[in-house]
Amino acid sequence: MLGVTGSIAAVECVRLARELIRHGADVHAVMSSSASSIVHPNALQFATGHDVVTELDGSMSYLEMCGKGGKADLLLIAPSTSNTISKIATGIDDTTVTTYAVNALGTGIPILVAPAAHETMMKNPLVVANVRRLRDLGVKFIDPKWEEDKAKMADLEAIVARTVRLLGPRDLEGKRVLVIAGATVEPIDDVRVVTNRSTGATGLELAKAAYERGADLEVWLGRHEAIVPPWIEAKRFETAAELAKLAAGVEADICVVPAAISDFAPRKTAGKIPSRRGPVSLELEPTPKILTTLRKHTKDALVGFKAEAGVRPAELKEKALALLKEADLDFVVANDVGKVKGAYTAIVIYDRKGRSEAFEGGKDLAAERIWSAIVHGVPG
Repeated sequence: MLGVTGSIAAVECVRLARELIRHGADVHAVMSSSASSIVHPNALQFATGHDVVTELDGSMSYLEMCGKGGKADLLLIAPSTSNTISKIATGIDDTTVTTYAVNALGTGIPILVAPAAHETMMKNPLVVANVRRLRDLGVKFIDPKWEEDKAKMADLEAIVARTVRLLGPRDLEGKRVLVIAGATVEPIDDVRVVTNRSTGATGLELAKAAYERGADLEVWLGRHEAIVPPWIEAKRFETAAELAKLAAGVEADICVVPAAISDFAPRKTAGKIPSRRGPVSLELEPTPKILTTLRKHTKDALVGFKAEAGVRPAELKEKALALLKEADLDFVVANDVGKVKGAYTAIVIYDRKGRSEAFEGGKDLAAERIWSAIVHGVPG
């Protein structure tokens, strides 16, 4: 149930409804009279495919959706004004949206609120107290973006992810999950570096999927090109040595390592090597074995990745299983980088028993397939 109140951020509600539907939700909308003066209800009716509630009548739709035994799995109020927050917190029910909220609180249907107001309104001590009161009652909040003296509604992507997290399978709930993504960067001198090819996209998709499945998520991120979702906080690293120090102090239930970690690093030269002095030779030294360290600090599943180029399927399998045995992994995800193009990938997931599952498609769907294998096992 999508509740829309009278903030100018209501102009985003059509896009929000469509994104929720794209992720599998059946969206029904209720709008306050103030919201209806900003966005016409017909727009939300078109977006959701359902009639939009704009006033209360004898059908008592609020009981059908948020009453005892109601159909709603979640009441999402986005955007929510500070006025609506305070009314719900103090038991005032004088709008369509507050009526749905009052009933949801009475029946225990989850409520998720995405505030949008001026900064002075959201920092009003009374509103702050009302937010705290609702949190104490179990109401969830998506923190706004503090910009231009405003508490702007969170990005739609963040709202959708939080909604999926509440309504999804939650099969990673209570699990400490670490995802290590991106590439290491090894300095040649104070200007130049050597690195591996990696956009970080697969790792970030794995992080997003873990968040949506309810994980207690931690992300470590090296050099990357993919955009980091606004609700994911990442700890940055550059070199394999820095990553090794981080790995020595981690405690995780599940650790997934799609990071492109350099196997060798040059001895760094101070300053900048002159560009006109002729050929330069680099002496490369092996970097620390990160997976070995992570094995000591990962309670349940440790997942490694094996990237090769131009190899036959049988050879890819042989190399993947060799890594699984060498690093004592629970799963290894193997691929030929020649088959990776943009958001498309082709992978094979192997477990300790040698069972495998292949997938070709978007990296977002590949991430879901990997997590399904980790949580539920590889079929076969």
